[in-house]
Amino acid sequence: MYLVKTPNFIQKLFPNFIWKMPTEEKVVYLTFDDGPIPEVTPWVMEQLATYDAKATFFCVGDNVKKHGSILQQLRENGHSIGNHTFNHLNGWQTDNVTYLRNVRKGAHAVHSELFRPPYGKVKPSQAKFLNRHYRVVMWDILSGDFDPNISREQCLENVIRNTQSGSIIVFHDSLKAKEKLEYVLPRTLAFLHQQGYRFEALSEQSLSSKKKKSA
Repeated sequence: MYLVKTPNFIQKLFPNFIWKMPTEEKVVYLTFDDGPIPEVTPWVMEQLATYDAKATFFCVGDNVKKHGSILQQLRENGHSIGNHTFNHLNGWQTDNVTYLRNVRKGAHAVHSELFRPPYGKVKPSQAKFLNRHYRVVMWDILSGDFDPNISREQCLENVIRNTQSGSIIVFHDSLKAKEKLEYVLPRTLAFLHQQGYRFEALSEQSLSSKKKKSA
């Protein structure tokens, strides 16, 4: 089970994590987890380029090792890169030493202080370490593109019904999500563009500024 819109009470449990960006401007932050892979990520870049949209890609280190040229393309196109561990580990199911070593290995692979835990699952003890060393980026909208039990129309509705200024939206540039993503991403870009939104990438600098404001 997962929640499409992250409730405030969950956000307050981990106040040092980034759930959305504080802004009154019509800006949204599209994020993509689990890549880069040649079957999906280049197509995502093409769709984003149509609207001059910048996004943030939380990359699995092992995929970066296999497809480093795609990571370079992402950077050349002005997108931000984050760490999604080296082997897509579930923090709840992994002992702390193994998990945190894997996080560090992923960070070295992508050269970024931005981090998103796979499945959004970390233990409080892991979160304490992560907050000291990384900018942990969660989300306030989960598209559900990975879910085989919902339609592509429902996936699109999950996004456009819940998006607000400053929203951080999760998609996946993965084979599992490919079919839904090919339907949902172009329509999301078109709809939000028509509504006057622009699409920006998260950066270590912008997240550091947010942390100072909320301190």
